[in-house]
Amino acid sequence: MTTQESFAFEGLLARSAELRERGGPVHHDEEAGTWRVLDHPGVSRVLSDPAAFSSDFSGLTPVQEDFETFRKGNFVGMDPPDHRKLRTLVSQAFTPRVVAGLEPRIRAIAGELLDEVAGASRFDVVDALAYPLPIIVIAELLGVPVADRPLFTRWAQVLFSGDQLGESADMEDIQRALDAIAPTIREMNAYILDHIRHHRAHPGPGLTSRLVEAECDGERLEDQEIVGFVALLLIAGHITTTALLGNAVVTFDRNPSAAAAVRSAPGGLPAALEEVLRMLPPFPELGRRTTREIELGGHRIPENSILMADLAAANRDPAFFDRPDSFDPARNPNPHLTFGHGIHFCFGAPLARLEGRLAFEVLFERFRDMAVATDAPVEFQNPSVIVSVRHLPLDVERA
Repeated sequence: MTTQESFAFEGLLARSAELRERGGPVHHDEEAGTWRVLDHPGVSRVLSDPAAFSSDFSGLTPVQEDFETFRKGNFVGMDPPDHRKLRTLVSQAFTPRVVAGLEPRIRAIAGELLDEVAGASRFDVVDALAYPLPIIVIAELLGVPVADRPLFTRWAQVLFSGDQLGESADMEDIQRALDAIAPTIREMNAYILDHIRHHRAHPGPGLTSRLVEAECDGERLEDQEIVGFVALLLIAGHITTTALLGNAVVTFDRNPSAAAAVRSAPGGLPAALEEVLRMLPPFPELGRRTTREIELGGHRIPENSILMADLAAANRDPAFFDRPDSFDPARNPNPHLTFGHGIHFCFGAPLARLEGRLAFEVLFERFRDMAVATDAPVEFQNPSVIVSVRHLPLDVERA
């Protein structure tokens, strides 16, 4: 997506708002055969009730063999009790203490990355910081070679760019996209499986070895289950932070007085980043399948219907948020749904929040002023897949 299309996400938001105003909080797309939930209470209900709104789409969406193998340990697409088993096991290895202990290293990595552009008055903040920072952190955490980070970046670009899809994809479009992405999934699967087998043979202090050793009710994770989680953390985990950092730079640039207030009082940075997450959720919607006939928003939705929980629309529900389209860096409370809700609340949220805060603390320390370049193209991803900046040239003045 080019700079000329930079308001595509705003266009998606406008369409969701129009649907809500015209037809209420739940909309049936007859052409696509799907349902869309647009309000905060409705989306919260959908995400918090896995018995009625399943994350398992088996039999309803196109099947691709490589994806089926990859999904075995990806608990994002699981329901209880399998979800509980997998999440309990990985929670033993990826604890809050582990995340908190990363703070000094994250700060050091951010500083080292910015050292590489120390002599520049302009650099691409995505290339220089937003992409490599979370990749290096997660690679070190997992014990995979940081030197392979171009490989991880390429995988994420293929999986999340949305280049294979338009704004409204039907099942045939999705099947074609799956087929196009399958070689990347196969390559990623083989790479991570080799990594796990190495850690089984040579245990160490890293997260992968802890995943291998984790045990719940006498059960341990199989290699392919660990592959699913490691891939989720390595790819989806880093792309969320990349999106947050780029989106925050753009938001601060569009709201200079608010940005100045945050810079002058860095203690307000976490709240400001939460507001960025509310306004620009990296993943704007989540899909669910109804397990029975459900009454929602005045509609009776049949069993086995595909339902899209519109996080972006819910985060701007005017009945729930005061001035929902305004950036308020001190918004409190801010119960946005960007990281999900209920049993599938984003596992990596604490790490993304920590990386975001530390990255901006270092940026503010290094530069007295930062501005998105006005004479160079800013490139965005396909917002129907991920709300994120692909390239972001930044003009800076050193402190």
